[in-house]
Amino acid sequence: MSNMIIEDSKLGYRKHVLEEFEFENGHVLQDVEVEYTTRGTPRYDEEGNIINAIIYCHRFNGNCLSIEDLNQLLGPRSMLADFNFFYISITSLGFPESCSPSTTKLKFDFPKYSIKDCVNFKRKFLTEVFNINNILGILGVGTGGYEAFTWGCEYPDEMEFLIIGSSSFKTNGYRYIMSKAIGNLIESSDAYLDTVYSDQLSKLMFSINALIYTQYFSKRAFQNFSREDLDMLMDTFIEEGSSEDIYDFKYRNDATLNYDVEDKLSNIKAKTLIVSTSEEIYYSPEFDTYPLKDKIENLEIYIFDAQDFVYNYDYSLFVNLFREFLEEFKE
Repeated sequence: MSNMIIEDSKLGYRKHVLEEFEFENGHVLQDVEVEYTTRGTPRYDEEGNIINAIIYCHRFNGNCLSIEDLNQLLGPRSMLADFNFFYISITSLGFPESCSPSTTKLKFDFPKYSIKDCVNFKRKFLTEVFNINNILGILGVGTGGYEAFTWGCEYPDEMEFLIIGSSSFKTNGYRYIMSKAIGNLIESSDAYLDTVYSDQLSKLMFSINALIYTQYFSKRAFQNFSREDLDMLMDTFIEEGSSEDIYDFKYRNDATLNYDVEDKLSNIKAKTLIVSTSEEIYYSPEFDTYPLKDKIENLEIYIFDAQDFVYNYDYSLFVNLFREFLEEFKE
């Protein structure tokens, strides 16, 4: 029998344990932990089904509490509070707060998983905990957008809208080279297959985070920062990622390396909003946003100048855009 555990009432996250989870490749894990948090109040139809649920899918380096990054949009005192949505944020499969190589202690014996596995992980959780089979919408950022795209392609009748920011529909070009190089770097270390997690692996993660930092800001932002700014920001970024488990990272990197839903995009039925920036290094309008015009039927695209956002992380810039898009879905 699966159970619910309240982990931290101050931070607001909880954990649920799935009796089992089956991966696409047939592997099955027992007693699978899922970390999650919620915001807002659920509304129910006459049959007792929640009808205002929006699923938040976090970035590559996030977790369920990353939804707090959007407090200007989603919080109880936000400018969209009157829309009365029920947000469910779930730490994805493969992340240490949920089921992952590190938390299961399986390390390199953890089952290989795909982005579709990440989606099915959340779908199974939603059915068990909230009895939800259909959701109002999905909000995905970065690799969370990979989950949103995949969900919309594989299960097009399960949501009414998708909002996807700074993301793409496949791993190719620069992203593929970067992910492949990082994977090769990890596999080249003899310490990766050791039974004990060594300092060598921690130092390797340090170097990998330094490499990832090269994708963190827009091209113009990098040019405008002084060397002192760059050093300070880079040190902060690396320090924040220093505790990352290399096995969790490697499996997550492998899942994104093999991600590609381009041939399935026409399956999407949901109203879709794609938000991107004009100068981002990792995801570009030219290759990751504009090609969607011919692939998704009910599509809106918004490209913004990220300069103010990069320096201030001011999500209020998106309020009018979100309000207009979500107007038809509010109570």
